[in-house]
Amino acid sequence: MNNSVLYKGVYISKEQFDEIKNMRQLPDEEIDFSDIPPISKEELKKFKPARLRQKNVKIAS
Repeated sequence: MNNSVLYKGVYISKEQFDEIKNMRQLPDEEIDFSDIPPISKEELKKFKPARLRQKNVKIAS
């Protein structure tokens, strides 16, 4: 794949990688979470890690 980067097992464009890199450097105070609805403790207890929800997942090495 031309002009792509392998990031966490997925090929993405160089531009996408640069955007991720820039976002990771943002301090938490600068991230806008206002569009995320609140989650109750009951809802949070129902969550499972993605690796436990997916079946027949093969990890790329």
